[in-house]
Amino acid sequence: MALDRWLALAILGLCLVYGYTAWFTMDANLPRFMQRNPVWPSTFPKALSVMGAICAMYILVFQKPMDAPGEDDVDYRKLLSYNWVQALALIALMLLYAVCLRPLGFIGATMGFLIIGAWILGERRVHISALVAAIAAGSIWYLVSEVLGIFLRPLPFFLM
Repeated sequence: MALDRWLALAILGLCLVYGYTAWFTMDANLPRFMQRNPVWPSTFPKALSVMGAICAMYILVFQKPMDAPGEDDVDYRKLLSYNWVQALALIALMLLYAVCLRPLGFIGATMGFLIIGAWILGERRVHISALVAAIAAGSIWYLVSEVLGIFLRPLPFFLM
């Protein structure tokens, strides 16, 4: 079986577990006043699990296997030749972002994540990365905090 089918099978299993959680366990502890709402906290996870399972089933059933991988396709025979250092560095950076979110605040942690992530991926013009990161972090903080009304600590705890 080709690599894309194995990945589709793994994604299908993940969607089934996620869907089971969304359909049967998330809504069990809802308060009575929320049980009559048309949109529940599990509505988006239910939709995601169904759409992911449909896409995975499409790949498993209808997609024809390729004879030979193209130049831009992932070839499982040369997996070790891919740039794993960048991928692992980005995963480590995501974990570091989650750890630094509270002490550095949303804007500082997000800017650091975007600047360092861009550097890992090959962008060496730090001033452009910093400008883009400042605009993105500030815009997202404003939308979440001011428009949606969800509190996000924008600055480090010692500055607030």
